[in-house]
Amino acid sequence: MASVVWADVEKASIRIAPFAHRTPVLRSTSVDCAARAKVFFKCENLQRTGSFKFRGACNAVSALPEAEKSRGVVTHSSGNHAQALALAAQLHGVRAHVVMPENAPDVKRRATEDFGATVIGCPPTHRGRVDTAARVERETEAVFVSAHDDPRVIAGQGTAACELIDEVGPVDLVLVPIGGGGLLSGTLVAAKHLASGIRVIGCEPAGADDAYRSLRSGERITDFVPHTIADGLRTPLGENTFVLIREMVDDIVLVDEQEIVDAMRLVWERMKIVIEPSSAVAVAPLLNGSINAVGKRVGVILSGGNVDLSSFFSGPPLR
Repeated sequence: MASVVWADVEKASIRIAPFAHRTPVLRSTSVDCAARAKVFFKCENLQRTGSFKFRGACNAVSALPEAEKSRGVVTHSSGNHAQALALAAQLHGVRAHVVMPENAPDVKRRATEDFGATVIGCPPTHRGRVDTAARVERETEAVFVSAHDDPRVIAGQGTAACELIDEVGPVDLVLVPIGGGGLLSGTLVAAKHLASGIRVIGCEPAGADDAYRSLRSGERITDFVPHTIADGLRTPLGENTFVLIREMVDDIVLVDEQEIVDAMRLVWERMKIVIEPSSAVAVAPLLNGSINAVGKRVGVILSGGNVDLSSFFSGPPLR
């Protein structure tokens, strides 16, 4: 296991600066009123490839020695890391192989291929993803880049919190969605260094509560079947992220499926921006009362905005 420290996040900020967007921070009077707090949304849904994942993928590819870049990269991902690694590899002239579950949203599969990656299908289970990626790694000799557990990926994800705090100043609380734990881990490293007394809380679907249960049992849970609309959060914690989160996180809260949908609808309707269900998981605790944010300055990482719109446009074409 490898540790990630503040210096790694600093280096990541420099590496990705020529490639990644400095995403905006938005406010919503409706959310402020509902939470009775000042809420600052870090809009990673407006990041390149539509999610925060580009930060970590770009840092990981950029940090590879030239000899490893020549071998290409490989990963497994339900979609957002797939797109991110594909674009990061393209920008650095590196070949990319992406193992993707057969039930991944079509919009994410198409986007990954559009960025030049070779997509390999696999069974929609964690074991299926791992086994298929290992086979591709052996066959191609490409370098494996974990979607969440690679220290370079974790450091890259921490740069979003750096930008948030740099723009709005100290906050009392940061809410972060948690799947594999890369975004939460990177946020913990960055936020805890930049703002003393800050609380960082992971937000997780109740139908994919492996992180919640892992922290309470003290053992990392990897064998489970997630049931949630938040497809980006169906991945279990990694070895590195589990250690970082166990040591640093202040709490993990759970939200149910209807709360995720309600939060996503509110952001779409009131803020006029598109977020995916995984992003809404970090908004829901402000609306359901599971977090006491009254009078506080709260940062929320909106992790992505990649939504499959096919259900909206499945009818006959407009004339």
